[in-house]
Amino acid sequence: MTSRTGFFVLSGVLLLVALLCVGEGVQLVATGKPLGIGIGLCAFVIPVIGVWFLRQTIRFGRASEQLARELEAEGGLPVDELQRTTGGRIDRASADAVFARRQTEAEAAPADWRVWFRLAVAYADAGDTPRARKTMQHAIKLHSTEPARSNA
Repeated sequence: MTSRTGFFVLSGVLLLVALLCVGEGVQLVATGKPLGIGIGLCAFVIPVIGVWFLRQTIRFGRASEQLARELEAEGGLPVDELQRTTGGRIDRASADAVFARRQTEAEAAPADWRVWFRLAVAYADAGDTPRARKTMQHAIKLHSTEPARSNA
């Protein structure tokens, strides 16, 4: 199963659970008892939080894909230069070397979203997903604040 398919399956499950949770919340509030009303109100809040996280994840994914498409059109996508073990896993030393180079590029051009995008990919290749996501968010922010180019 691809990660995209898994995402859609889990998103569907989240929405189904949210609907069930709201339905149970309505029934609990309808009891008229203070404890039932309190738990029922909590049952309304939980799906809102879940749907908010889902929305944020979708926005992040779309923005990341937009940057990747734009970088690909410019010919600036990072090339997979990582060495792999015989089992197909990324060699840690190779990932660290690429990461160090990408980090130096980001320090040299801190306002360029392209180098931050490539650094985010290097973080992901090195297995540091939280920093990869944070760095990609920084690249998205830089891209959104970049002045629009004219086609003239």
